[in-house]
Amino acid sequence: MIQIDVNSGPLIAWLMEQGLQGAQQQDLLQGYCQRLVDAGVPLWRFHLAQRAFHPKFGGIGFNWTRADGLSHQHYEYRESPRAEWLRSPFFHILDHELDEFRENLEDGAPEQFPLLTELRERGATEYFAKGVRFAPPDAEPNDPRNPSEGMLVSWTTDRPGGFSNRELDLVRTTLPHLGLALKSSSNRQMASALLQVYLGRDAGRRVLSGEIQRGSSQQIDAVICLFDLKGFTQLAERLPGTALIEMLNGYFGLAVETIQAHGGNILKFMGDGMLTMFNLGSIEEDAHAALAAANELCGKVRAYNTEREAEGLPTAGFTLALHAGNILYGNIGAENRLDFTVIGQAVNQTARIAGMHRSVGQNIIMSEDVKAAARGTNHDLVSLGRYMLRGVAEPMELYTVYRGNCGCDS
Repeated sequence: MIQIDVNSGPLIAWLMEQGLQGAQQQDLLQGYCQRLVDAGVPLWRFHLAQRAFHPKFGGIGFNWTRADGLSHQHYEYRESPRAEWLRSPFFHILDHELDEFRENLEDGAPEQFPLLTELRERGATEYFAKGVRFAPPDAEPNDPRNPSEGMLVSWTTDRPGGFSNRELDLVRTTLPHLGLALKSSSNRQMASALLQVYLGRDAGRRVLSGEIQRGSSQQIDAVICLFDLKGFTQLAERLPGTALIEMLNGYFGLAVETIQAHGGNILKFMGDGMLTMFNLGSIEEDAHAALAAANELCGKVRAYNTEREAEGLPTAGFTLALHAGNILYGNIGAENRLDFTVIGQAVNQTARIAGMHRSVGQNIIMSEDVKAAARGTNHDLVSLGRYMLRGVAEPMELYTVYRGNCGCDS
């Protein structure tokens, strides 16, 4: 039975407080390590590994040392586990379903664990590791090659003789409370990350802050952009599914990176297209940012297509339609399925403008509203004439950027 050290009370109270306050993971772990040291634990190195719910990263690792404090790194998804993981004490704990792992390093380190050999060479005298699983007791056994939600933690000392049993009792006693506080913090950060990935940065932030009532919305002035890949329908008919998705992700990646770098928000993906908006505070700022993004995207797509051609891969161009106006931005949908998006006449008109690319023979088209808001820009905006657009009562003058097509569809 674990003995509860008298020092555990203040540390447990602090951990519970941090969990209730939603402390950031880094602040929580930095404070935890420092309080262990203050309680007399001769901590030299602390490491915590945790699964990350993210499209790009499969896990996150936090590392604390007495000399350097806390740092962290993300682990990208891999088709097969890293060799370091398969030969780690953490993998050994999961693979053998161990409650904990303790190794005295003063007389040597087991050859099967290269990490322990490295730590011993750096002066470590004892290594202790333990896992906490965020799952019910009757959950399926953990797969060490694809661990479920939880955390794996290690504590290392460089004191001669290693840890005392009393010091490890303090670690054991407070570990579940650390796990609970970290789970609270992780869930908040995970929700924020996933909402931003799936809804966009601004919409994700709004939903997480409580803007979730059906019908709640606000009127804003913004520049609406419709991005679309050219020739993608034909490519979809002859490319296998995996190659098609890889190609789509490549072009979308460039577009999202560029638009967000200029302050734009990604509202939704629609097949081979994307609806975005710029809402930076004034319609003039929005127009300038949208045109800067369009210009930069032309260069990026041209360079990307050159790379793909050199590799013998198919390429695509893109079109971009821009319009400015007043829109409704908020929660729209059914009681059990909502979408945080934009609606309004300006959105519909942007779609009509997007339908004119083939007729006017230009990749980038904008309305007179965008042209007027972009006054003073260094982009040379040229009129394409006045057109009657479907569903629009008055003729609309359209513009493009002179030399702005820049061979994106070549």
